[in-house]
Amino acid sequence: MSEQKQEENTKDRLAHAYDRMLERVRHTLDTAEKKVVPTLEHALKDARERAVELGEITREEADKVADYVRQDLHDMAEYLNETSRDYREWFRMDLQLIEAKIMDMLGSIADRTRVEIAEIAARAAVRERHTGEIAGPGVLACSNCGEELHFKTSGHIPPCPKCKSTSFRRIRGE
Repeated sequence: MSEQKQEENTKDRLAHAYDRMLERVRHTLDTAEKKVVPTLEHALKDARERAVELGEITREEADKVADYVRQDLHDMAEYLNETSRDYREWFRMDLQLIEAKIMDMLGSIADRTRVEIAEIAARAAVRERHTGEIAGPGVLACSNCGEELHFKTSGHIPPCPKCKSTSFRRIRGE
């Protein structure tokens, strides 16, 4: 297998792992809600461990994917707390373009864990996103030229198509 093809397969695996990890976080919150609501960090840890246990990705990859999920949830929580708007506005794009399953997962997590996500937002140090990381649905803008990248599904952040920069920031709905 060529090196480029192997890299593409790894990128696809990580994007799929992002979606599965997000689903596991939601599942953990759904099933534990009636007992004791776990913290989001606990749910992320469980989802990360499950991905490694099932051999979907390595521990190092699982840690990276968990960080990507945490960053996107941080961005969403910050937006929700600052604006008091609905999470759907955070996506800043036609909701029909976003896969319904991912939209439901993110929305479900956002609705039930707003306070926990706000705590993560306060602790999170990473605000800038970089080429090669995975981002969930939404819009990222190039930190250099402002070019917008629209994510309809989870995927790797490419270099800026306009200036080839590798740093981005999340754009939130107005």
